[in-house]
Amino acid sequence: MSDALADLKNLGPRSIEMLGAVGIDTPEALREAGSVLAYKVLKHRFPKAVNLLFLYALEGALTERHWNSFSREEKARLQAASQGELDIGLA
Repeated sequence: MSDALADLKNLGPRSIEMLGAVGIDTPEALREAGSVLAYKVLKHRFPKAVNLLFLYALEGALTERHWNSFSREEKARLQAASQGELDIGLA
């Protein structure tokens, strides 16, 4: 697999810029974070710019699928997993 986020499906220049701003600058970093955590961090950092389509795009980037190819059930599962506050474990 490539070392560049630009080589992943669904990720354009603005998405890559936003991911970089939260410390996700390689496909490996995205894989380690996972689509749901990456989405939650991005949603926290860019609340007006990030919506559920970004979540689907991130999952698609990790699974080599177009963001619009997910079934209703898959989208519902991703939405459910993305609910709740961003918990980064700081006390």
